[in-house]
Amino acid sequence: MSIVRTALPLVLLTSVLTGCAGLQKTDWPKCAAVGGVGGAALGAIESSSWAGWGALLGGGLAAGYCWAHGDGDEDGDGVPDSRDKCPGTPRGVQVDANGCPPEPPAPVVEEVVVQKEEVIVIRDVHFEFDSARLTASDKERLNTIATRLKQEAPSARLSVSGHTDSVGSDSYNQKLSERRAHSVTDYLVESGVPRSSFISVVGAGETQPVADNATADGRAMNRRTEIKIQR
Repeated sequence: MSIVRTALPLVLLTSVLTGCAGLQKTDWPKCAAVGGVGGAALGAIESSSWAGWGALLGGGLAAGYCWAHGDGDEDGDGVPDSRDKCPGTPRGVQVDANGCPPEPPAPVVEEVVVQKEEVIVIRDVHFEFDSARLTASDKERLNTIATRLKQEAPSARLSVSGHTDSVGSDSYNQKLSERRAHSVTDYLVESGVPRSSFISVVGAGETQPVADNATADGRAMNRRTEIKIQR
């Protein structure tokens, strides 16, 4: 019986101190409480009058052992120093399980999609009546287009096609569409677009309508010049 009374306190004290070793330094109050309970129990084994002294002694030993051997958290990020792979993290910075700030998300790079082919439809170039001669308002409209095409050239290839409505004979509309396509092209060249950028200038007459020629609005939509941009 005496062997049990002697060995049991040592076993209990060792268990308490071992458990405290796995805590952080700041957990010393918990260690003191556990050590106090354990010390009281150890003292009571000897005599009921020793329970109080055992609690004081056990609590003090456990708290001191926890502070001396417990794991610290120098930067206060909540991750013990033994597992902290990024010591010295500024306070308030969110960290992961290793004590390191999470890596910032990779920047999102928007892919620039370059259209291989694009068609500029010019419908508000009306020319003079029954003519391929550009009006002042026509030229103002084409100036804006010329500015853009000069940025595209010389890497882009340009194709110009003229179109008419169905009023008039097929042969007349064919020739009129050709003259108007060349008139637009010549003005764009005069405005600084390289002539070498134009790979074709043709007239389609009334053969490619995009709207109903039976209405005034439809005929207006069919009277157009198209510039195809191939990159």
